[in-house]
Amino acid sequence: MRPTLLTAALAVAPALAYPGMGTPEQNKQVRAAMAAGENFHDKLVRDITKASSNIKQPRQCSKRCEGTDNDDAEDGDEEVDGADGGRDPDENHHLDSLELIGDLIGMPNNKLSSTGFAIKELLTTTGGAPESGEAYRPGELARKGTAACAKDTCCIWKYVADDMVPIFRGNSGRCTNLARAAIRMGFHDAGGWSRTTGPLGGADGSLILAPEEILRSDNRGLEEIVAQTKQWYAQYSRYGVGMADLVQFAANVATVVCPLGPRVRTFIGRKDSSVPSPKGLLPPVDGSADFLIEMFRNKTIEPHGLTALLGAHTTSQQRFVDPSRAGDPQDSTPGVWDILYYQQTLNQVPTPQRVFKFQSDVVLSQHPLIKQEFSLFAAKDNGQSHWNFDYAREYIRLSLLGVNNINTLTECTKSLPPRIRAFSAPDEDLVSKWLQGGIAGETARKIMNGDSLNGGKGILSLVSGLLGKLKSRF
Repeated sequence: MRPTLLTAALAVAPALAYPGMGTPEQNKQVRAAMAAGENFHDKLVRDITKASSNIKQPRQCSKRCEGTDNDDAEDGDEEVDGADGGRDPDENHHLDSLELIGDLIGMPNNKLSSTGFAIKELLTTTGGAPESGEAYRPGELARKGTAACAKDTCCIWKYVADDMVPIFRGNSGRCTNLARAAIRMGFHDAGGWSRTTGPLGGADGSLILAPEEILRSDNRGLEEIVAQTKQWYAQYSRYGVGMADLVQFAANVATVVCPLGPRVRTFIGRKDSSVPSPKGLLPPVDGSADFLIEMFRNKTIEPHGLTALLGAHTTSQQRFVDPSRAGDPQDSTPGVWDILYYQQTLNQVPTPQRVFKFQSDVVLSQHPLIKQEFSLFAAKDNGQSHWNFDYAREYIRLSLLGVNNINTLTECTKSLPPRIRAFSAPDEDLVSKWLQGGIAGETARKIMNGDSLNGGKGILSLVSGLLGKLKSRF
């Protein structure tokens, strides 16, 4: 029995990948269009509309906008470096996930809903806005159970989110083990899909609705969050809440509850399935870098996207790779969504002895198709905003794998809680001592639960600090 990369993290580690490279003629046309100043996105959308779903799309190499706030980014902020149809491992290009998925494949633009068009842009370009601050205004939310709430698809989801937040946030302000497990649950449900599986698998709720899935070794450690999600489903299904949506919504709520985490655009309306997903589609922790890259490419997730998804290890504390070190984190700020994971995996900053690095992460960080983006996410000046943007964009893709009614979905990002843009741990000194090997005992469990090591002493200062720092409008 082999633990998976996601199982090991107890948080996560993570949609048709490119079917292949564009023909030489296609690549030549793309380069010519770019040299002439033609917008690459417009050309790509036009080609997709004209072509069948079997046409091989060229990859785009992009240069990220640096030093900008992602929530305020405008379409077209990305500057295109060039396009290349090759997979030369010696080239330091960003390989972005640009393939259409689900029912959007081959759908002409004049048939797209507003949501379908927005998702298509997010899937096929490196622009758009994968994060959003949209929220209900004071007095706008209808009361639960009323006709007005039933008329607004997103209304009930705001009540779901409000119930999730106290489960996902500990009294230290860090996100809890259930939050990390919710993110991992979202990965595992959606990740049970590949281009080879046809209509089976994907973000369909089968991880919970198909009883055999939770018994698989891949899903070890998800039992508690699955039980909690069943409780939420029992409470809210009568209001039209589906399991597939509930799983992905929980992942996005958990992500934004983690301090510094992105507010990922969130879509509702997936179809539930009780048919088990195919086996063998989740990444083994001991898989080679090339194996893992190819596995994710078969989910339409290219190396750039894989690099972003790996960063979810920043909140995690492993339990299964080395049981003798159960509870040891993957960076020195467990429960906080920061870029220390990238920095410490690369040995750019001091790493305390209790930090446990997955060998697969270390190997991936040095792979020619990964290492440049990995280093960019570690940048002190703009790595956090760059990573949040890319993670949000890639998780939108992941959360829609196997979904074949994307064009009919409803965006409900406004139901999510607000972001926490700044965070100072109330028990930082005690956490540091623990990371250096001291005060073991129940410390790992307390940190996993999001508890302050100061007990109640740090709560008031934490609340005061948060009130002073949360100045963003949502």
